[in-house]
Amino acid sequence: MNDRHDAGYGAEGYGADGYGAEGYGAEGYELVGYDEYGNPVYRQAPAAYDPYAQQQAPQQPSQQQYDPQQYGQYYGQQGQQSQQGYGYDPYATGAQQPSYPYDQAGYDPQQSYARPTAEQTAHIPQQAGPPAEPEPAAAPGPEAAAPDYRTEQFAFVEEPTDDSEDVIDWLAFTENRTERREEARRRARSRVIALVVVLALVAVGGAGWLWYAGKLPGTSSGGDDKGAATAAGAQQRDVIAVHLHDTKKGGTSTALLVNNTTTKRGTVVLLPNALTLTGDDGTPTTLAKSVAAGPDPARTALDTALGTDIEGSWRLDTPYLQNLVDLIGTIEADTDADVPDPAAKKKGQAPLVHKGERQTLSGKAAVAYATYRGPGESADAQLKRFGQVMQRVLRKLSSDPQGATTTVQTLGMILDPPLTDRDLGTFLAGLSDLAKGGDFTTTTLPVGKDGRLGAEAADGVVKEVLGGTAENPDKDAAVSVWVRDATGAKGSAGKARVTLLNGGFTFLEGGTATGTESTSRVVYADAADRENAAEVAKTLGLPAGAVTKGEVAANARVAVTLGQDYKPAS
Repeated sequence: MNDRHDAGYGAEGYGADGYGAEGYGAEGYELVGYDEYGNPVYRQAPAAYDPYAQQQAPQQPSQQQYDPQQYGQYYGQQGQQSQQGYGYDPYATGAQQPSYPYDQAGYDPQQSYARPTAEQTAHIPQQAGPPAEPEPAAAPGPEAAAPDYRTEQFAFVEEPTDDSEDVIDWLAFTENRTERREEARRRARSRVIALVVVLALVAVGGAGWLWYAGKLPGTSSGGDDKGAATAAGAQQRDVIAVHLHDTKKGGTSTALLVNNTTTKRGTVVLLPNALTLTGDDGTPTTLAKSVAAGPDPARTALDTALGTDIEGSWRLDTPYLQNLVDLIGTIEADTDADVPDPAAKKKGQAPLVHKGERQTLSGKAAVAYATYRGPGESADAQLKRFGQVMQRVLRKLSSDPQGATTTVQTLGMILDPPLTDRDLGTFLAGLSDLAKGGDFTTTTLPVGKDGRLGAEAADGVVKEVLGGTAENPDKDAAVSVWVRDATGAKGSAGKARVTLLNGGFTFLEGGTATGTESTSRVVYADAADRENAAEVAKTLGLPAGAVTKGEVAANARVAVTLGQDYKPAS
């Protein structure tokens, strides 16, 4: 920097505006430093010879000598107007720094002032001000003293903490509210998913129950088999055999009462008397003969033939059936025939039971209908009527185990062990509940003419209803021979029995005919038994012409009628 200035301005002074980059350029003043606010400080320099003074350009008419009094007066007026001047920007950032008010009385040479802009100082040379008294400075030298900067000259403004906390609180509130909304959405999605899962499980469970109960289309094998969809081995059944004994006309009727606790369904399975069973001695026999022999042989033979587990046998004589209907009140049944009164003394009297729908039956009428077999009817017709009466009795019986037990005890029956009054009453109460709810059916076990179970019976009633496995007597066993004595002589049937047993055949008692026949007959029904029939005739000493094809008792393979030509061996 030059220590001297030409015509009031130096090399580093101001141009046309009267200001320079480093300080004021008036003649006689030089820059000596900066105050604590960064403003330049000048002092009056001693006069010196300037060899370049004559070469300087003449001063422009618009420029005047720097007048400290005018300068101070100008800034004094500006301080009164705005109370705030303009500051010097030492970092050249373009921002204006606050300055300090000036003394209204005039210019204070001991203070430093911010450099005004060109527009504000355009007319400063025309203003008068007090003479400047520069501060004493260091000895003149070729270069001015280096400015002294201190850390307290710079101030840093920090944002108020309250505003920062408010912003943080607002951000935290916004973040928390967003999180709550997201959490609410997640919970809503979870609820929807859970609801969908529950509905799906309910739908699957309902469909599974319908499938299990056999109510879905295509899943039921028929009206008599509600539990067809469930494996037979996985079902739990309670089974009791009931034997109706006709104490007046003779004969028996047998049915199995089945309570399927798995499918909640009850069934009355009617068993034809011609059903072929295996006796205690291993010989073929019929159901009728097994029942006549006692409850235990019959139950054992049925378990063997049907693969069931019968829990007990209930012997129901016709007088007890009549009392049972009278105890529970009358029953209603759709009858299929007019049943005469067995006690009627004259022909042409009104029938005891009329044919028709919803016929009211008393105890006496119920017994007459259950044991009735019309002229020319098969044994199955009478068995079906017995099943109707049993189903209606169960519907009318109490569903309360204690009430049903009281009814059984009132009858005064002597039950065959291991069945007790309480066991029978509880079992009948469960069936009564199913019968009242409509989950109860009656079916007949189909058998062939020979009394054997066919494939239909094995796959239907035996397997699905009873949960058992049909087992017919072995055809390779000894040939069963049914023998009826028509000789008119006593002891002929006994002698024939010994002869047949010694020959390896099974003897079936056929009784004694009411009349006599002159010739004997040996009959077979199946062509496969033709040779067996010829062997029987030979064993009994009958001619080969006595062998013929015809009808045979259900439990026998060969039927023999002994005539007067039969000569027992001695």
